[in-house]
Amino acid sequence: MKKNILIIAFLINSIALISQEDYFPPKGTWEVKEPSVFGINNEKIQTAIKYAEDSQNDGDFDLRVEILKGFASEPYHEILGPTKKRGPSNGLIIKDGYIVGSWGDTKRVDMTFSVTKSYLSAVTGIAIDKGLIKSEKDKVSRYIWDKTFDGQKNQKITWEHLLNQSSDWKGSLWGINDWEDRPNPKLNIDSWRSEAQKEPGTYYKYNDVRVNVLAYSLLNIYRKSLPKVLQQNIMDKIGASDSWRWYGYENSWVNIDGYMVQSVSGGGHNGGGIFINSEDHARFGLLYLNNGLWNGKRIISEEWIKKSVTSSSTNPEYGYMWWVNHEEGEDYATSDWKNVPTNVYYGAGFGGNYIVVIPDENMVVVARWLGRERIGTFIQMILESI
Repeated sequence: MKKNILIIAFLINSIALISQEDYFPPKGTWEVKEPSVFGINNEKIQTAIKYAEDSQNDGDFDLRVEILKGFASEPYHEILGPTKKRGPSNGLIIKDGYIVGSWGDTKRVDMTFSVTKSYLSAVTGIAIDKGLIKSEKDKVSRYIWDKTFDGQKNQKITWEHLLNQSSDWKGSLWGINDWEDRPNPKLNIDSWRSEAQKEPGTYYKYNDVRVNVLAYSLLNIYRKSLPKVLQQNIMDKIGASDSWRWYGYENSWVNIDGYMVQSVSGGGHNGGGIFINSEDHARFGLLYLNNGLWNGKRIISEEWIKKSVTSSSTNPEYGYMWWVNHEEGEDYATSDWKNVPTNVYYGAGFGGNYIVVIPDENMVVVARWLGRERIGTFIQMILESI
C-alpha cells in the first residue's frame, strides 16, 4: 500500500511539472508563481533583483542625447529615426513559463536598440520556412536585382553573411556609408574610405549599415513591411501586446508595388528599431526557449532556432544576430560569465537591454537598462538561487 501511495504521489508531481513546463501566457495575462515552487531560493532571487535595480545604467534618460554621446566618434553620425526618453530599470525572470521575479514597470514601452537584430533574424527564418528564400547559404544577389549587391565581392554575399555580420558589404544605404559605422579608431577618415573590402564570410564586423541592408533585402522578398510580417507570423501568435512598434528612418521609404513602405532598421544606432515592453520581450524569449513552439503550435522551425544560436566561424560569440556565451569569447573571459553555461544565449542592445535564454534551467530573463559589465553577474546570481 505504501509503495502504491508513493507511486501515485510521484505521478501527481510529474503531471504538475509537465503542466508547469507547458505553460504559455495568454494575451494580456501572465501567471506569477513563488520562486520556491520551483526550488528557487526566494531570498537569493530577491538579492539578484536588488542587484539589477542598483546596477541601472547611469546614462542620460533622454536617449537622443545618449545616442549622440555614445556614437560621437563616428563621422557624420546623425539621428534619422524616432527616439524616446527611457524609463528606470525593469525586468522579468521566467521559469517554466511563469513569472518568478520582476522589478520596475515591465509594461513600459522603450527603445531596445540592437535586441531588434534578434527579431530581424527571426523574420529571416520565417522567410526561409515559407520558402521565400531557399537557403541562407544563397547569394542575396540572386534575389535582389537592383544595384545594392553590385560589385565583385558584394555579389558573393549570402544571407548567412548578413546574419552573422561577416559580409563586409560595401556601399551606402539611407545616406550612410558602410565605413561610417564603428570605424577603426586607429585609422583616419581617408583610410576608412579606402579600406579594402574583405572576402565575404572571412571577417566579422558589427555594422548597423549592413544589418539595415538585410532588412531592406527582406522587405523586397516579402513585398510588405517587416513590422507587419513580424506581427502576423510571430507576435500575434505568441500573445504579444499591441503596444510594440518597429521603425526605420525618415528617408528609408521604398516603393513596393506602387506603395511607399518604410524599410525598418535593425537597431537604434541612428534612431528607430523596435520599441517594446519587457513582457513582450519575454514572450519572444520563451518562444526561442521552446525551440520555436508556442503552446504546441509551430511558429519558427526548430532548425532555424538552432542555427541562430550556433557560433559563427568568424566570431564564436555570435550566431544569427544572437550572442552566445562561448568559452572562446571575450565576454566569457570575464569572471562573471565563466560560471554561466555555454549554451546560454542572448539578444543585446545599447544601454543595457537583454533577452537571455537559459535552456538548462528552462528560464528566460529580460533586463532593461542594466550595464553590460553587470549582466553576466546578474545571470550568475539567478543561477545560484536555484
